[in-house]
Amino acid sequence: MTTTQTSVVQDLGTLAHRLSHSARARCVCEPPQVLADRPDGTVVRSGAIVAKAHAADTDHEALAARIALAAAPQLTGILLPPLTGPGQSLTAPDPSGGPGHPGPSEPPAPAPRPVTLWPLGTPVDPTNPEAAPWAEAAVLLARLHRTEPPFRLPAMRGPAKAARAVARMRAALPGDPAVRPVLAGWRALPAWARGEVPAPARRAGFLCHGDLHLGQLVRHPAPDGPWLLIDVDDAGTGDPAWDLGRPAAWYAAGLLAPEDWFAFLDAYRSAGGPAVPADADPWPELDVPARALTVQTAALALTKCAVEQRHPDDHEQLMIESCARIATLPPELAADPAS
Repeated sequence: MTTTQTSVVQDLGTLAHRLSHSARARCVCEPPQVLADRPDGTVVRSGAIVAKAHAADTDHEALAARIALAAAPQLTGILLPPLTGPGQSLTAPDPSGGPGHPGPSEPPAPAPRPVTLWPLGTPVDPTNPEAAPWAEAAVLLARLHRTEPPFRLPAMRGPAKAARAVARMRAALPGDPAVRPVLAGWRALPAWARGEVPAPARRAGFLCHGDLHLGQLVRHPAPDGPWLLIDVDDAGTGDPAWDLGRPAAWYAAGLLAPEDWFAFLDAYRSAGGPAVPADADPWPELDVPARALTVQTAALALTKCAVEQRHPDDHEQLMIESCARIATLPPELAADPAS
């Protein structure tokens, strides 16, 4: 961990600890716990408080709208509400040694990172896949998609994240033949799924999460409250089928058991979710998002393998091979005339 990363983690831990109990109380807290530390988000827990430092290049206005969405009464029981808005920021220490002592050969300090505060929830247990809340996640998505956006929101960031994953792969593996099936799958997608143009108007106005997977659910209040969706960094308006795209892609690749996929799909339909027809083939709507998220997952896997200097594991290889199949399927399934 770099000096800058260490400073951000320490500052987040201090902030969360300060808010987790009264200053007058005798402190018996455990040390702050790092829950995640990535360029796009550092998350630290102290007691019942979770502090998140968002990426330095975060659009502050868009983030403020998304945090307001999580706090909106219409989303009660669907999204975990924040404790505060994104009003604070963390700035890395000056590498030159302090104000007034610039180091001519040192890079400038990173931009401040906006910080949000959240109540602690209990996440999905990764060691107990049979208890994974696929049906509960589907019901939450259906409720989210059926909710009228309470105010103007930015576009859901799913396609933009897929494009960023492909760009990172290209930068990490320039000219490497391993990326060819992923790029072939990427080129087979319509422009809207690559983040190049807006989604077709008939599908673009729904309230979406933008990055649905089981890591985006917690029970709150902990430890056994109802399930809620977390992490609204990519939320906004868009095609609701995108939120079903990752489990659909895993099912198509053989990574999600059929009984889990059908439990998810049936629960979503039973809750009135608008992303797919209630009683017809769902794949005309799911096909493009599932392809895009297959490509995104494969691109991230290859990038991670390059950084860690290893070969893809079995699951990663399945997603890469799925990209090769995507590129060979009939083009009418990969393209949308409205794009």
